[in-house]
Amino acid sequence: MKNKYPLSSSTWNDKEIVAIKKVIESDRYTMGRYVDEFENAFSKYIGSKFSVMVNSGSSANLLAIASLFYRQDKPLKRGDEVIVPAVSWSTTYNPLLQYGLKLKFVDIDLNSLNYDLEQLNNAITEKTRLLVVVNLLGNPNNFNEIKNITKAKNIIIVEDNCESMGAEYNSKMAGTFGQIGTFSSFFSHHISTMEGGMIVTDNEELYHIILSLRAHGWTRNLPNKSKIHTKSKDAFEEQFKFILPGYNLRPLEMSGAIGIEQLKKLPSFITNRINNAKYFKEIFSKYEEFITQNEIGKSSWFGFSLIINESSKLDREELIKFLIKSG
Repeated sequence: MKNKYPLSSSTWNDKEIVAIKKVIESDRYTMGRYVDEFENAFSKYIGSKFSVMVNSGSSANLLAIASLFYRQDKPLKRGDEVIVPAVSWSTTYNPLLQYGLKLKFVDIDLNSLNYDLEQLNNAITEKTRLLVVVNLLGNPNNFNEIKNITKAKNIIIVEDNCESMGAEYNSKMAGTFGQIGTFSSFFSHHISTMEGGMIVTDNEELYHIILSLRAHGWTRNLPNKSKIHTKSKDAFEEQFKFILPGYNLRPLEMSGAIGIEQLKKLPSFITNRINNAKYFKEIFSKYEEFITQNEIGKSSWFGFSLIINESSKLDREELIKFLIKSG
């Protein structure tokens, strides 16, 4: 076999190794100054007011949904209707089910792999409280059309952007079009912090709720006067005050330190992904049997999809075997 194309490969070098050593030398391993620094750098890069790092993109999705149940103004309730795309990773849907929401599935467009906008428009009713927008495989949705469809309907938008870090639509970063956006920094994603995820929002109340939910529901990580709690003067009491039914989804300091270095490399990673996509696009454009993903805006190309045309006589299983055998 001449060429072998691994699904993912390490992008670490001496920079990440030095970052890990710094954490070891500091003797602090749970989230601290490096996680804070990474969160601030991520906010600056992505263009959001607030960023909260967690231990995975799946956890980011969980806290994003959970936070909407504890906001003061029109919180979500069990049984509320949420619209979701028919194609995504399981942890797009799991938090919605865990919090008792009623899922309504809307089909995707075969060319973009994102929402079929006509079907989305038809699916929204007066019962729709939440719209989960998944930017699939690096490809942002058509947010102009989504805005037109949802305007004046008071629908909450959450962006699952775990597969599309660095993607842009109209010069605005994917993940920043909704009230909340989520990201993943798992090994095979655009940047890798071992395990890791990020939640971004411009809403200060949601930010404070997420800070509390991330760590047991306690008040330790909140400012003295927050949108959800005012701390007492008793510092000892505040160390053990729990105000929400939270989780333990805190990231490691090592992950934060690695994230600082990986974020610096992200533009070059995306450039490489774009070049790879152009290469594959050129190859597969010669074959009418395949549909390949069309960009909406500027994709960060998390993966490269192949859909077999209905008119084709190709067998999917045989094609997969052939591609695996070919590297």
